[in-house]
Amino acid sequence: MKLASLEGGRDGRLVVVSDDLARYADAGAIAPTLQAALDDWDAAEPRLRALARDLGHDAVPQTRFDEREALSPLPRAYQWADGSAYVNHVELVRKARGAAVPQSFWHDPLMYQGGSDGFLAPRDPIPLPDPAWGCDLEAEIVVVTGDVEQGTEPDDALAAVRLVGLANDVSLRNLIPGELEKGFGFFQSKPASAFSPVFVTPDALGERWRGGRLRGTLSVDLNGKPLGRADAGEDMTFDFGRLIAHAAKTRNLCAGTIVGSGTVSNRGADGGPGLPVGEGGRGYSCLAEQRMVETILRGRPETAFLQSGDSVRIWMDDGQRRSIFGAIEQTVAAV
Repeated sequence: MKLASLEGGRDGRLVVVSDDLARYADAGAIAPTLQAALDDWDAAEPRLRALARDLGHDAVPQTRFDEREALSPLPRAYQWADGSAYVNHVELVRKARGAAVPQSFWHDPLMYQGGSDGFLAPRDPIPLPDPAWGCDLEAEIVVVTGDVEQGTEPDDALAAVRLVGLANDVSLRNLIPGELEKGFGFFQSKPASAFSPVFVTPDALGERWRGGRLRGTLSVDLNGKPLGRADAGEDMTFDFGRLIAHAAKTRNLCAGTIVGSGTVSNRGADGGPGLPVGEGGRGYSCLAEQRMVETILRGRPETAFLQSGDSVRIWMDDGQRRSIFGAIEQTVAAV
C-alpha cells in the first residue's frame, strides 16, 4: 500500500496511491491526514488497504496522481530522529581529517533529533541564503513508526514500522564544526528536510524489505548526472530495529515518529573508499563523502558544495525500472 499527502490544510489530505504511482483515491472518509491514520492505525489500516484494493480494481473514484503536487507524506511530524547507520560514511569523514572511528560507533548508533515542525515538499526548492554555509544533500532511507514504548527491544521495535520512504536530509556542512565544538549538537546546520512523494508499507516492498533493511539501488543525480548508485541494503551497520530501539531507550516514541538511516554509503569493491559512478563505482549519496574521498586520495576536496541553480534527484526503482516511492527533485534557490 502506498500513501501520500496532497494540498489541503496544514497537514495535507491523505490519499491512497496506486502501485504504479499513476492514480490516487481520496482517503478522507477514513482519515483526514496521514498523522490521523497513524494515530488510529489498527482501525485505519484495514480500511486503507481495502481502498487500495478497490483502487487497483478501478472500483472507486480516482484521479491522476502527479508527483509534482505531492507534499512530503508527513508535512510535519511529532519527531524526526536521524541516525548514522552506515558507519562507512562516518569512517570516511573522520579519516579525511586524520581521526579514528571510536569502537563504540560500531555497536552504539549515532543519532540526532532534527527539526520536524515543517518539511519541504519533494519538489520544493532548497532555500540557500548563503553559499558559504556549504549546502549538501543527503540521500537516506526513512521509516515511520507507530507508538513505541520506552525500552523496547530491537525485534519488537521493528514490528512498529508502519511505512518506509526516502529522504533528502539537507545539511549545511560549514556550519557543523562550530556547532559541534559547542558540545550541544546540530541545530542551525540542519535545515528542513524533504521526503519522497509516497511512503510504502513494508509488505508492499516484498523481498526488498528484510531484516529491517531496504535493499536496492538508491539513485542520486546531481544536475542530471549520476552522483550515487549505492545499495541501501549493503554496509548498513544498524538495521531500523536497532535505530528505533536506540531512540526509545529513554523515552516513548509516539505514532508518526520518523527515523532516518543517515547517508547511505557503500565501501569500494576492495573494501576501501568507493569510486565515483563515472569510474565504475557506486558513487556517493552526499557531496561531503565525495569530498572526503578526494581528500583521502588526492589531499584536498575538489567537488564544490551545492550552489544556486543546482538540481538534485533522489529515487529508487524496482526490478522493472519503475519508481517505488516517486522522486525527490529539488533545485537550490538563493533566498
